[in-house]
Amino acid sequence: MRLVSPVAGTVRALGSVPDEVFARGMVGPGVAVEPVRTAVQHVVAPVGGVVAALHPHAFAIRVSDERSVLVHLGIDTVALAGAGFVPHVVAGQRVRAGERMVTWSPLDVASGGRATICPVVALQAAPDEVRLLLDPGETVAAGQPLLEWAE
Repeated sequence: MRLVSPVAGTVRALGSVPDEVFARGMVGPGVAVEPVRTAVQHVVAPVGGVVAALHPHAFAIRVSDERSVLVHLGIDTVALAGAGFVPHVVAGQRVRAGERMVTWSPLDVASGGRATICPVVALQAAPDEVRLLLDPGETVAAGQPLLEWAE
């Protein structure tokens, strides 16, 4: 199963996320993307499935009973209580990979002193089941292949 990048930016190792839960892989394996700091950025679904959880700053897509993918927009952004995030989907909605999920401003998040890095995590995967398609430091476009999750 191939996952696409939810945002445009620079690929970063999950271990570089300034949050121990993500950095140590406690949630699951994956990668992070440091988004381009624009005033408006559209976040897209990394994979097709059903929106299993939706918060202004994060969402999870259930692909099957055994597979879900989490996207978290920035770190400590839950404290913003939704300010600056505009969801375009609802929980329970079926989405396609590349479909617009949320609009946000990485520029505003950064100006508020929060990290803008976006973890993309394969929730039920074992570390050896997930393979990066791009190396840390490479630039990625929203919707461009990012990860492969072994079947």
